[in-house]
Amino acid sequence: MSDTTRADEATDEPDLLRDQFRQLVRYRGLLAAGLLVGLLGGAWVGLTGADTYSATSEVLVRAATVDPFATGATADKGINIGSERQTAVSSTVAKAAAAIAGRPVESLQKCVQVTNPPNTLVLRFTCSAGSASDAATGVNAFTKAYLNYREAQTKGIIARMISGYQSQLSPVVKQRNDLLKQIQRATDPQVVGTLVSVQTNLLGRISELDGEIGGLKALDTNPGFVIKPGVEPTAPSGPGLAMMLGLGGGVGIALGLLAAWVRLVFDPTVRSEGEVTRTLGAPVLGTLPRARRGGKGSGPLPLLAEGQGGGRLAEEYRSVGFRLAHDKRFADRRRLLVVAPRGSSETAAAVAVNLSASFAEMGMEVLLVEADLRTPSLTARLRTADGARPGWARSPGLGDGGWPAGLQLPIDAGEAGSFDLVPGRRVRNVARALTSAPATRLFAEADEPGAAVVVLAPAVLAYADALALADRVDGVVVVCDPRAVHRADLVRVRELVHAAGGAVLGVVLHAAEPGGRRRFGLRRRGSGDTAPPAAFDPTDLPAASSTAAPLPAPERHPVP
Repeated sequence: MSDTTRADEATDEPDLLRDQFRQLVRYRGLLAAGLLVGLLGGAWVGLTGADTYSATSEVLVRAATVDPFATGATADKGINIGSERQTAVSSTVAKAAAAIAGRPVESLQKCVQVTNPPNTLVLRFTCSAGSASDAATGVNAFTKAYLNYREAQTKGIIARMISGYQSQLSPVVKQRNDLLKQIQRATDPQVVGTLVSVQTNLLGRISELDGEIGGLKALDTNPGFVIKPGVEPTAPSGPGLAMMLGLGGGVGIALGLLAAWVRLVFDPTVRSEGEVTRTLGAPVLGTLPRARRGGKGSGPLPLLAEGQGGGRLAEEYRSVGFRLAHDKRFADRRRLLVVAPRGSSETAAAVAVNLSASFAEMGMEVLLVEADLRTPSLTARLRTADGARPGWARSPGLGDGGWPAGLQLPIDAGEAGSFDLVPGRRVRNVARALTSAPATRLFAEADEPGAAVVVLAPAVLAYADALALADRVDGVVVVCDPRAVHRADLVRVRELVHAAGGAVLGVVLHAAEPGGRRRFGLRRRGSGDTAPPAAFDPTDLPAASSTAAPLPAPERHPVP
Protein backbone atom coordinates (compact mmCIF):
# COMPACT_ATOMS: atom_id res chain seq x y z
CA MET A 1 0.00 0.00 0.00
CA SER A 2 1.45 3.38 -1.02
CA ASP A 3 1.96 6.33 1.29
CA THR A 4 -0.64 8.28 -0.68
CA THR A 5 -3.25 5.59 -0.12
CA ARG A 6 -2.47 5.51 3.58
CA ALA A 7 -2.81 9.30 3.76
CA ASP A 8 -6.13 9.18 1.92
CA GLU A 9 -7.45 6.52 4.29
CA ALA A 10 -6.27 8.53 7.28
CA THR A 11 -8.03 11.58 5.90
CA ASP A 12 -11.22 9.69 5.07
CA GLU A 13 -11.58 8.18 8.53
CA PRO A 14 -12.21 11.45 10.44
CA ASP A 15 -14.40 12.67 7.59
CA LEU A 16 -16.44 9.48 7.88
CA LEU A 17 -16.80 9.93 11.64
CA ARG A 18 -17.89 13.54 11.20
CA ASP A 19 -20.36 12.50 8.54
CA GLN A 20 -21.84 9.80 10.76
CA PHE A 21 -22.13 12.22 13.67
CA ARG A 22 -23.91 14.74 11.47
CA GLN A 23 -26.31 12.00 10.38
CA LEU A 24 -27.03 11.10 14.01
CA VAL A 25 -27.74 14.72 14.89
CA ARG A 26 -30.37 14.85 12.15
CA TYR A 27 -32.64 12.60 14.20
CA ARG A 28 -33.63 15.48 16.43
CA GLY A 29 -36.89 13.83 17.49
CA LEU A 30 -35.11 10.79 18.94
CA LEU A 31 -32.49 12.95 20.63
CA ALA A 32 -35.16 15.18 22.14
CA ALA A 33 -37.17 12.15 23.30
CA GLY A 34 -34.10 10.60 24.94
CA LEU A 35 -33.23 13.89 26.64
CA LEU A 36 -36.80 14.27 27.89
CA VAL A 37 -36.85 10.73 29.29
CA GLY A 38 -33.51 11.32 31.01
CA LEU A 39 -34.65 14.60 32.55
CA LEU A 40 -37.90 13.07 33.77
CA GLY A 41 -36.04 10.14 35.28
CA GLY A 42 -33.51 12.43 36.93
CA ALA A 43 -36.27 14.65 38.32
CA TRP A 44 -38.10 11.62 39.71
CA VAL A 45 -35.00 10.24 41.41
CA GLY A 46 -34.04 13.67 42.70
CA LEU A 47 -37.48 14.40 44.13
CA THR A 48 -37.96 10.97 45.69
CA GLY A 49 -34.42 10.96 47.10
CA ALA A 50 -35.03 14.33 48.77
CA ASP A 51 -37.19 12.58 51.43
CA THR A 52 -34.64 9.86 52.24
CA TYR A 53 -32.16 10.04 55.13
CA SER A 54 -29.33 7.57 55.64
CA ALA A 55 -27.46 6.81 58.87
CA THR A 56 -24.32 4.66 59.02
CA SER A 57 -22.53 2.74 61.76
CA GLU A 58 -19.38 0.62 61.64
CA VAL A 59 -18.39 -2.38 63.75
CA LEU A 60 -14.92 -3.92 64.03
CA VAL A 61 -15.49 -7.65 64.35
CA ARG A 62 -13.20 -9.64 66.68
CA ALA A 63 -12.96 -13.20 67.96
CA ALA A 64 -13.03 -14.32 71.59
CA THR A 65 -9.51 -14.58 73.07
CA VAL A 66 -7.78 -14.90 76.45
CA ASP A 67 -5.11 -12.27 75.87
CA PRO A 68 -5.59 -10.14 72.75
CA PHE A 69 -2.26 -8.44 73.46
CA ALA A 70 -0.23 -11.65 73.51
CA THR A 71 2.59 -11.89 70.99
CA GLY A 72 1.51 -13.72 67.85
CA ALA A 73 -2.19 -13.63 68.73
CA THR A 74 -4.02 -14.56 65.51
CA ALA A 75 -7.53 -15.28 66.71
CA ASP A 76 -9.06 -12.64 64.38
CA LYS A 77 -7.60 -14.37 61.34
CA GLY A 78 -10.12 -17.15 61.83
CA ILE A 79 -13.04 -14.78 61.20
CA ASN A 80 -14.92 -15.29 57.95
CA ILE A 81 -16.13 -11.77 57.21
CA GLY A 82 -18.49 -12.98 54.49
CA SER A 83 -20.27 -15.25 56.96
CA GLU A 84 -20.40 -12.42 59.47
CA ARG A 85 -22.07 -10.18 56.89
CA GLN A 86 -24.72 -12.81 56.21
CA THR A 87 -25.27 -13.19 59.93
CA ALA A 88 -25.74 -9.44 60.32
CA VAL A 89 -28.61 -9.39 57.78
CA SER A 90 -30.23 -12.62 59.02
CA SER A 91 -33.85 -12.73 60.14
CA THR A 92 -32.78 -13.56 63.70
CA VAL A 93 -30.80 -10.35 64.02
CA ALA A 94 -33.59 -8.43 62.28
CA LYS A 95 -36.17 -9.65 64.81
CA ALA A 96 -33.94 -8.64 67.69
CA ALA A 97 -33.31 -5.23 66.12
CA ALA A 98 -37.04 -4.72 65.54
CA ALA A 99 -37.64 -5.45 69.23
CA ILE A 100 -35.01 -2.89 70.22
CA ALA A 101 -36.20 -0.19 67.82
CA GLY A 102 -39.89 -0.92 68.24
CA ARG A 103 -40.47 -1.10 64.49
CA PRO A 104 -41.86 -3.84 62.23
CA VAL A 105 -39.34 -6.43 61.13
CA GLU A 106 -40.17 -6.10 57.41
CA SER A 107 -39.63 -2.33 57.27
CA LEU A 108 -36.39 -2.60 59.22
CA GLN A 109 -35.02 -5.32 56.95
CA LYS A 110 -35.80 -3.25 53.85
CA CYS A 111 -34.05 -0.14 55.12
CA VAL A 112 -30.79 -1.77 56.34
CA GLN A 113 -27.84 -2.78 54.19
CA VAL A 114 -24.59 -4.33 55.46
CA THR A 115 -21.36 -4.01 53.50
CA ASN A 116 -17.72 -4.80 54.13
CA PRO A 117 -14.94 -2.43 53.06
CA PRO A 118 -12.25 -4.42 51.22
CA ASN A 119 -9.39 -5.93 53.22
CA THR A 120 -10.93 -5.09 56.61
CA LEU A 121 -12.81 -6.83 59.43
CA VAL A 122 -15.31 -3.96 59.53
CA LEU A 123 -19.03 -4.30 58.92
CA ARG A 124 -20.78 -1.12 57.77
CA PHE A 125 -24.49 -0.86 58.61
CA THR A 126 -26.56 1.64 56.62
CA CYS A 127 -30.22 2.42 57.24
CA SER A 128 -32.33 4.63 54.93
CA ALA A 129 -35.62 5.98 56.24
CA GLY A 130 -38.03 8.79 55.75
CA SER A 131 -36.72 10.72 58.78
CA ALA A 132 -33.31 11.26 60.30
CA SER A 133 -34.31 9.88 63.71
CA ASP A 134 -35.74 6.68 62.24
CA ALA A 135 -32.57 6.13 60.21
CA ALA A 136 -30.30 6.55 63.26
CA THR A 137 -32.55 4.42 65.48
CA GLY A 138 -32.73 1.63 62.93
CA VAL A 139 -28.99 1.42 62.26
CA ASN A 140 -28.09 1.50 65.97
CA ALA A 141 -30.71 -1.15 66.73
CA PHE A 142 -29.31 -3.44 64.04
CA THR A 143 -25.75 -2.86 65.25
CA LYS A 144 -26.67 -3.64 68.85
CA ALA A 145 -28.73 -6.67 67.87
CA TYR A 146 -25.85 -8.07 65.84
CA LEU A 147 -23.34 -7.63 68.65
CA ASN A 148 -25.74 -9.12 71.21
CA TYR A 149 -26.46 -12.09 68.96
CA ARG A 150 -22.79 -12.75 68.32
CA GLU A 151 -21.88 -12.43 72.02
CA ALA A 152 -24.70 -14.76 72.97
CA GLN A 153 -23.43 -17.28 70.42
CA THR A 154 -19.90 -17.09 71.88
CA LYS A 155 -21.12 -17.46 75.48
CA GLY A 156 -23.30 -20.37 74.51
CA ILE A 157 -20.37 -22.17 72.93
CA ILE A 158 -18.23 -21.55 76.06
CA ALA A 159 -20.97 -22.81 78.37
CA ARG A 160 -21.36 -26.00 76.36
CA MET A 161 -17.61 -26.62 76.37
CA ILE A 162 -17.37 -26.04 80.14
CA SER A 163 -20.25 -28.44 80.68
CA GLY A 164 -18.41 -31.05 78.64
CA TYR A 165 -15.22 -30.64 80.67
CA GLN A 166 -17.23 -30.83 83.93
CA SER A 167 -18.74 -34.10 82.83
CA GLN A 168 -15.23 -35.48 82.34
CA LEU A 169 -13.93 -34.01 85.61
CA SER A 170 -16.58 -35.33 87.99
CA PRO A 171 -15.75 -39.08 87.53
CA VAL A 172 -12.05 -38.40 87.97
CA VAL A 173 -12.62 -36.47 91.20
CA LYS A 174 -14.86 -39.24 92.57
CA GLN A 175 -12.23 -41.83 91.62
CA ARG A 176 -9.53 -39.85 93.45
CA ASN A 177 -11.66 -39.56 96.60
CA ASP A 178 -12.23 -43.28 96.59
CA LEU A 179 -8.48 -43.86 96.14
CA LEU A 180 -7.70 -41.67 99.17
CA LYS A 181 -9.94 -43.84 101.34
CA GLN A 182 -8.15 -46.99 100.13
CA ILE A 183 -4.76 -45.49 100.94
CA GLN A 184 -5.88 -44.72 104.49
CA ARG A 185 -7.03 -48.30 105.07
CA ALA A 186 -4.06 -50.01 103.42
CA THR A 187 -1.26 -51.41 105.69
CA ASP A 188 0.99 -53.05 103.11
CA PRO A 189 3.70 -50.58 102.02
CA GLN A 190 3.83 -52.03 98.53
CA VAL A 191 0.06 -51.60 98.07
CA VAL A 192 0.24 -48.07 99.42
CA GLY A 193 2.96 -47.19 96.91
CA THR A 194 0.86 -48.47 94.04
CA LEU A 195 -2.19 -46.49 95.20
CA VAL A 196 -0.13 -43.31 95.55
CA SER A 197 1.14 -43.68 91.98
CA VAL A 198 -2.43 -44.00 90.69
CA GLN A 199 -3.44 -40.97 92.74
CA THR A 200 -0.68 -38.92 91.13
CA ASN A 201 -2.02 -39.69 87.65
CA LEU A 202 -5.54 -38.76 88.71
CA LEU A 203 -4.35 -35.45 90.12
CA GLY A 204 -2.63 -34.66 86.77
CA ARG A 205 -5.85 -35.31 84.85
CA ILE A 206 -7.86 -33.20 87.30
CA SER A 207 -5.37 -30.35 86.91
CA GLU A 208 -5.61 -30.58 83.10
CA LEU A 209 -9.42 -30.43 83.08
CA ASP A 210 -9.46 -27.58 85.60
CA GLY A 211 -7.03 -25.66 83.35
CA GLU A 212 -9.30 -26.08 80.31
CA ILE A 213 -12.33 -24.94 82.28
CA GLY A 214 -10.45 -21.98 83.69
CA GLY A 215 -9.25 -20.96 80.24
CA LEU A 216 -12.78 -20.99 78.85
CA LYS A 217 -14.05 -18.93 81.75
CA ALA A 218 -11.27 -16.41 81.17
CA LEU A 219 -12.15 -15.83 77.49
CA ASP A 220 -13.15 -12.28 76.47
CA THR A 221 -16.50 -12.76 74.77
CA ASN A 222 -16.77 -9.22 73.38
CA PRO A 223 -17.79 -9.79 69.69
CA GLY A 224 -16.53 -6.44 68.43
CA PHE A 225 -16.33 -2.70 68.86
CA VAL A 226 -18.55 0.01 67.50
CA ILE A 227 -16.02 2.30 65.86
CA LYS A 228 -18.68 4.58 64.35
CA PRO A 229 -22.09 4.85 65.95
CA GLY A 230 -25.10 5.88 63.92
CA VAL A 231 -26.06 9.53 64.28
CA GLU A 232 -28.98 11.43 62.85
CA PRO A 233 -28.11 12.80 59.38
CA THR A 234 -28.48 16.53 58.92
CA ALA A 235 -29.40 16.40 55.21
CA PRO A 236 -31.11 13.98 52.81
CA SER A 237 -28.92 11.27 51.36
CA GLY A 238 -29.82 11.90 47.70
CA PRO A 239 -27.41 13.74 45.37
CA GLY A 240 -29.86 16.60 44.94
CA LEU A 241 -32.28 17.66 42.24
CA ALA A 242 -29.75 19.70 40.25
CA MET A 243 -27.21 16.90 40.05
CA MET A 244 -29.84 14.30 39.16
CA LEU A 245 -31.19 16.54 36.40
CA GLY A 246 -27.66 16.85 35.02
CA LEU A 247 -27.05 13.11 35.21
CA GLY A 248 -30.48 12.41 33.74
CA GLY A 249 -29.81 14.80 30.88
CA GLY A 250 -26.49 13.10 30.11
CA VAL A 251 -28.03 9.64 30.23
CA GLY A 252 -30.94 10.87 28.10
CA ILE A 253 -28.62 12.24 25.42
CA ALA A 254 -26.76 8.93 25.40
CA LEU A 255 -30.05 7.06 25.01
CA GLY A 256 -31.08 9.42 22.22
CA LEU A 257 -27.80 8.90 20.39
CA LEU A 258 -28.16 5.14 20.79
CA ALA A 259 -31.70 5.24 19.42
CA ALA A 260 -30.54 7.48 16.55
CA TRP A 261 -27.69 5.08 15.78
CA VAL A 262 -30.08 2.11 15.71
CA ARG A 263 -32.44 4.09 13.47
CA LEU A 264 -29.52 5.02 11.21
CA VAL A 265 -28.33 1.41 10.95
CA PHE A 266 -31.75 0.21 9.81
CA ASP A 267 -32.48 3.24 7.61
CA PRO A 268 -32.31 2.10 3.95
CA THR A 269 -31.97 5.65 2.59
CA VAL A 270 -28.76 7.60 2.22
CA ARG A 271 -28.58 10.52 4.59
CA SER A 272 -25.65 12.63 3.42
CA GLU A 273 -23.50 13.65 0.49
CA GLY A 274 -20.60 11.63 1.85
CA GLU A 275 -22.67 8.45 1.91
CA VAL A 276 -23.83 9.08 -1.65
CA THR A 277 -20.21 9.51 -2.74
CA ARG A 278 -19.10 6.32 -1.00
CA THR A 279 -22.04 4.31 -2.34
CA LEU A 280 -21.78 5.40 -5.98
CA GLY A 281 -18.01 5.86 -6.01
CA ALA A 282 -18.45 9.27 -7.67
CA PRO A 283 -18.26 12.86 -6.36
CA VAL A 284 -21.23 15.11 -5.73
CA LEU A 285 -21.21 17.68 -8.52
CA GLY A 286 -23.73 19.93 -6.85
CA THR A 287 -26.72 20.15 -4.57
CA LEU A 288 -29.77 21.92 -5.90
CA PRO A 289 -31.48 24.23 -3.40
CA ARG A 290 -34.66 22.94 -1.88
CA ALA A 291 -37.50 23.37 -4.33
CA ARG A 292 -41.20 23.51 -3.70
CA ARG A 293 -43.51 20.87 -5.01
CA GLY A 294 -47.20 21.03 -5.64
CA GLY A 295 -49.96 19.65 -7.80
CA LYS A 296 -48.88 16.92 -10.18
CA GLY A 297 -45.41 18.28 -10.85
CA SER A 298 -42.20 18.57 -8.91
CA GLY A 299 -40.51 21.61 -7.42
CA PRO A 300 -39.69 24.72 -9.48
CA LEU A 301 -36.31 24.95 -11.21
CA PRO A 302 -35.10 28.48 -12.00
CA LEU A 303 -33.51 29.74 -15.20
CA LEU A 304 -29.84 30.13 -15.75
CA ALA A 305 -30.65 33.80 -16.19
CA GLU A 306 -31.39 35.43 -12.86
CA GLY A 307 -34.85 36.66 -12.18
CA GLN A 308 -38.11 35.76 -10.55
CA GLY A 309 -36.40 34.22 -7.54
CA GLY A 310 -34.41 31.58 -9.43
CA GLY A 311 -30.94 33.07 -8.92
CA ARG A 312 -29.60 30.60 -6.38
CA LEU A 313 -30.76 27.53 -8.26
CA ALA A 314 -29.53 28.97 -11.57
CA GLU A 315 -26.09 29.57 -10.10
CA GLU A 316 -25.98 26.00 -8.85
CA TYR A 317 -26.67 24.78 -12.38
CA ARG A 318 -23.93 27.07 -13.67
CA SER A 319 -21.56 25.68 -11.04
CA VAL A 320 -22.27 22.09 -12.08
CA GLY A 321 -21.92 22.95 -15.76
CA PHE A 322 -18.69 24.86 -15.22
CA ARG A 323 -17.22 21.97 -13.25
CA LEU A 324 -18.12 19.47 -15.94
CA ALA A 325 -16.71 21.72 -18.65
CA HIS A 326 -13.45 22.88 -17.03
CA ASP A 327 -12.49 20.52 -14.20
CA LYS A 328 -9.50 18.49 -15.39
CA ARG A 329 -11.21 15.29 -14.24
CA PHE A 330 -14.23 16.01 -16.47
CA ALA A 331 -12.83 18.25 -19.21
CA ASP A 332 -12.69 15.43 -21.76
CA ARG A 333 -16.20 14.23 -21.01
CA ARG A 334 -18.31 15.70 -23.80
CA ARG A 335 -21.04 13.05 -23.89
CA LEU A 336 -23.13 13.02 -20.70
CA LEU A 337 -26.01 10.71 -19.83
CA VAL A 338 -28.38 12.21 -17.23
CA VAL A 339 -30.58 9.70 -15.39
CA ALA A 340 -32.44 9.15 -12.15
CA PRO A 341 -32.10 5.90 -10.15
CA ARG A 342 -35.82 5.10 -10.17
CA GLY A 343 -39.23 6.76 -10.21
CA SER A 344 -39.96 10.02 -12.00
CA SER A 345 -37.32 11.57 -14.28
CA GLU A 346 -38.73 15.09 -14.09
CA THR A 347 -35.84 16.47 -12.04
CA ALA A 348 -33.35 14.63 -14.25
CA ALA A 349 -34.99 16.28 -17.26
CA ALA A 350 -34.65 19.68 -15.61
CA VAL A 351 -30.97 19.00 -14.89
CA ALA A 352 -30.33 17.89 -18.48
CA VAL A 353 -32.05 20.97 -19.92
CA ASN A 354 -30.27 23.40 -17.61
CA LEU A 355 -26.88 21.75 -18.15
CA SER A 356 -27.44 22.16 -21.89
CA ALA A 357 -28.26 25.83 -21.36
CA SER A 358 -25.20 26.21 -19.13
CA PHE A 359 -22.92 24.71 -21.78
CA ALA A 360 -24.54 26.95 -24.41
CA GLU A 361 -23.83 29.95 -22.20
CA MET A 362 -20.15 28.96 -22.25
CA GLY A 363 -20.17 29.17 -26.05
CA MET A 364 -20.36 25.45 -26.74
CA GLU A 365 -22.41 23.79 -29.49
CA VAL A 366 -24.86 21.75 -27.43
CA LEU A 367 -27.16 18.95 -28.55
CA LEU A 368 -29.78 17.72 -26.06
CA VAL A 369 -30.96 14.22 -26.98
CA GLU A 370 -34.20 12.98 -25.42
CA ALA A 371 -33.58 9.23 -25.31
CA ASP A 372 -36.79 8.62 -23.36
CA LEU A 373 -38.70 6.84 -26.13
CA ARG A 374 -41.42 5.53 -23.83
CA THR A 375 -42.88 8.75 -22.41
CA PRO A 376 -41.31 11.61 -24.42
CA SER A 377 -42.43 15.05 -23.27
CA LEU A 378 -39.74 17.68 -23.87
CA THR A 379 -41.24 18.74 -27.21
CA ALA A 380 -44.44 19.82 -25.50
CA ARG A 381 -42.65 21.43 -22.57
CA LEU A 382 -39.98 23.49 -24.31
CA ARG A 383 -40.48 26.40 -26.68
CA THR A 384 -38.49 26.76 -29.83
CA ALA A 385 -36.29 29.73 -30.58
CA ASP A 386 -37.26 32.37 -33.10
CA GLY A 387 -36.07 31.63 -36.57
CA ALA A 388 -35.04 28.36 -38.10
CA ARG A 389 -31.84 26.37 -38.23
CA PRO A 390 -30.36 25.57 -41.64
CA GLY A 391 -31.06 22.08 -42.88
CA TRP A 392 -27.46 20.96 -42.62
CA ALA A 393 -27.22 21.71 -38.91
CA ARG A 394 -26.83 18.36 -37.18
CA SER A 395 -29.55 16.45 -38.97
CA PRO A 396 -29.21 12.70 -38.23
CA GLY A 397 -30.52 10.04 -40.55
CA LEU A 398 -33.75 8.19 -40.07
CA GLY A 399 -33.09 5.52 -37.44
CA ASP A 400 -34.58 2.08 -37.02
CA GLY A 401 -38.00 2.28 -35.48
CA GLY A 402 -38.45 5.92 -36.48
CA TRP A 403 -35.91 7.50 -34.09
CA PRO A 404 -33.91 9.61 -34.48
CA ALA A 405 -36.16 11.00 -37.21
CA GLY A 406 -33.97 13.82 -38.52
CA LEU A 407 -35.90 16.41 -36.50
CA GLN A 408 -33.97 18.94 -34.46
CA LEU A 409 -35.51 21.85 -32.63
CA PRO A 410 -33.56 25.01 -31.76
CA ILE A 411 -34.39 25.83 -28.12
CA ASP A 412 -34.16 29.37 -26.84
CA ALA A 413 -32.27 29.49 -23.54
CA GLY A 414 -32.80 33.21 -23.10
CA GLU A 415 -29.66 35.17 -22.31
CA ALA A 416 -27.74 31.85 -22.11
CA GLY A 417 -28.12 31.41 -25.88
CA SER A 418 -29.66 28.41 -27.55
CA PHE A 419 -29.12 24.69 -28.05
CA ASP A 420 -30.60 21.97 -30.21
CA LEU A 421 -33.06 19.34 -29.04
CA VAL A 422 -33.50 15.93 -30.61
CA PRO A 423 -36.96 15.08 -29.27
CA GLY A 424 -37.95 11.57 -28.37
CA ARG A 425 -40.83 9.71 -29.89
CA ARG A 426 -42.57 6.47 -29.15
CA VAL A 427 -41.14 3.47 -30.99
CA ARG A 428 -41.88 -0.22 -30.92
CA ASN A 429 -38.37 -1.44 -30.26
CA VAL A 430 -36.61 1.00 -27.93
CA ALA A 431 -33.38 -0.96 -27.60
CA ARG A 432 -32.91 -1.20 -31.37
CA ALA A 433 -33.54 2.51 -31.84
CA LEU A 434 -31.08 3.50 -29.11
CA THR A 435 -28.31 1.27 -30.49
CA SER A 436 -28.91 2.00 -34.17
CA ALA A 437 -26.25 3.44 -36.43
CA PRO A 438 -28.01 6.84 -36.80
CA ALA A 439 -28.17 7.10 -32.98
CA THR A 440 -24.46 6.29 -32.80
CA ARG A 441 -23.68 9.05 -35.33
CA LEU A 442 -25.88 11.37 -33.29
CA PHE A 443 -23.86 10.77 -30.13
CA ALA A 444 -20.65 11.22 -32.14
CA GLU A 445 -21.50 14.92 -32.57
CA ALA A 446 -19.58 15.52 -29.33
CA ASP A 447 -16.33 14.67 -31.13
CA GLU A 448 -16.48 18.01 -32.90
CA PRO A 449 -14.40 20.77 -31.27
CA GLY A 450 -16.41 22.86 -28.83
CA ALA A 451 -19.41 20.51 -28.96
CA ALA A 452 -21.25 18.65 -26.21
CA VAL A 453 -24.05 16.10 -26.22
CA VAL A 454 -26.39 15.73 -23.23
CA VAL A 455 -28.59 12.62 -23.26
CA LEU A 456 -31.71 12.24 -21.11
CA ALA A 457 -32.84 8.65 -20.48
CA PRO A 458 -35.47 7.00 -18.25
CA ALA A 459 -34.62 5.85 -14.72
CA VAL A 460 -31.91 3.20 -14.62
CA LEU A 461 -33.83 0.77 -12.42
CA ALA A 462 -37.10 1.24 -14.30
CA TYR A 463 -35.92 0.36 -17.83
CA ALA A 464 -32.72 -0.89 -19.41
CA ASP A 465 -32.63 2.07 -21.83
CA ALA A 466 -29.94 3.90 -19.90
CA LEU A 467 -27.76 0.77 -19.78
CA ALA A 468 -27.94 0.49 -23.57
CA LEU A 469 -26.43 3.99 -23.74
CA ALA A 470 -23.89 3.66 -20.91
CA ASP A 471 -21.03 2.57 -23.18
CA ARG A 472 -21.86 5.21 -25.80
CA VAL A 473 -21.30 8.19 -23.52
CA ASP A 474 -18.30 9.45 -21.59
CA GLY A 475 -20.01 9.47 -18.22
CA VAL A 476 -23.30 9.10 -16.38
CA VAL A 477 -24.67 11.87 -14.17
CA VAL A 478 -27.08 10.51 -11.56
CA VAL A 479 -29.79 12.85 -10.27
CA CYS A 480 -31.39 11.81 -6.99
CA ASP A 481 -32.90 12.95 -3.71
CA PRO A 482 -30.68 11.46 -0.96
CA ARG A 483 -33.60 11.33 1.46
CA ALA A 484 -35.81 9.41 -0.95
CA VAL A 485 -33.46 6.99 -2.69
CA HIS A 486 -32.37 3.77 -1.00
CA ARG A 487 -28.75 2.88 -0.50
CA ALA A 488 -29.33 -0.45 -2.24
CA ASP A 489 -30.67 1.40 -5.30
CA LEU A 490 -27.50 3.44 -5.66
CA VAL A 491 -25.35 0.34 -5.27
CA ARG A 492 -27.42 -1.36 -7.96
CA VAL A 493 -27.08 1.66 -10.28
CA ARG A 494 -23.30 1.64 -9.89
CA GLU A 495 -23.07 -2.10 -10.56
CA LEU A 496 -25.34 -1.93 -13.62
CA VAL A 497 -23.56 1.07 -15.15
CA HIS A 498 -20.14 -0.51 -14.66
CA ALA A 499 -21.34 -3.84 -16.01
CA ALA A 500 -22.68 -2.06 -19.12
CA GLY A 501 -19.25 -0.58 -19.80
CA GLY A 502 -19.99 2.91 -18.50
CA ALA A 503 -18.84 4.97 -15.54
CA VAL A 504 -20.68 7.12 -13.04
CA LEU A 505 -19.24 10.58 -13.52
CA GLY A 506 -20.94 12.37 -10.67
CA VAL A 507 -24.13 12.98 -8.72
CA VAL A 508 -26.48 15.94 -8.61
CA LEU A 509 -28.53 15.99 -5.43
CA HIS A 510 -31.86 17.67 -4.97
CA ALA A 511 -34.64 17.84 -2.42
CA ALA A 512 -38.26 18.89 -2.53
CA GLU A 513 -40.83 20.14 -0.07
CA PRO A 514 -44.60 20.23 -0.33
CA GLY A 515 -46.53 23.27 -1.46
CA GLY A 516 -46.46 25.58 -4.41
CA ARG A 517 -46.73 25.00 -8.14
CA ARG A 518 -43.82 24.32 -10.37
CA ARG A 519 -43.13 25.95 -13.69
CA PHE A 520 -40.97 24.58 -16.42
CA GLY A 521 -40.01 25.92 -19.78
CA LEU A 522 -37.66 28.29 -21.48
CA ARG A 523 -39.69 31.41 -21.88
CA ARG A 524 -38.99 33.93 -24.56
CA ARG A 525 -39.29 37.46 -23.41
CA GLY A 526 -41.92 39.46 -25.18
CA SER A 527 -42.19 43.16 -25.49
CA GLY A 528 -43.91 43.42 -22.12
CA ASP A 529 -41.34 41.44 -20.16
CA THR A 530 -39.38 43.44 -17.64
CA ALA A 531 -37.44 40.59 -16.08
CA PRO A 532 -34.97 38.07 -17.42
CA PRO A 533 -36.25 34.66 -18.52
CA ALA A 534 -37.92 32.58 -15.86
CA ALA A 535 -37.01 29.19 -14.43
CA PHE A 536 -36.03 26.44 -16.79
CA ASP A 537 -38.54 23.75 -15.76
CA PRO A 538 -39.73 20.97 -18.11
CA THR A 539 -42.96 20.35 -16.20
CA ASP A 540 -44.50 23.75 -16.61
CA LEU A 541 -46.66 22.56 -19.48
CA PRO A 542 -48.70 19.33 -19.40
CA ALA A 543 -47.22 16.22 -20.89
CA ALA A 544 -48.02 15.55 -24.50
CA SER A 545 -50.98 13.26 -25.08
CA SER A 546 -53.39 12.37 -27.79
CA THR A 547 -56.11 14.55 -26.25
CA ALA A 548 -54.00 17.63 -25.48
CA ALA A 549 -54.22 20.63 -27.74
CA PRO A 550 -51.29 20.48 -30.16
CA LEU A 551 -48.58 23.09 -30.02
CA PRO A 552 -47.66 25.01 -33.16
CA ALA A 553 -45.78 22.60 -35.40
CA PRO A 554 -42.06 23.27 -35.21
CA GLU A 555 -40.15 23.70 -38.40
CA ARG A 556 -38.80 20.37 -39.54
CA HIS A 557 -35.44 20.13 -41.22
CA PRO A 558 -35.14 17.71 -44.12
CA VAL A 559 -32.99 14.67 -43.85
CA PRO A 560 -30.02 14.96 -46.23
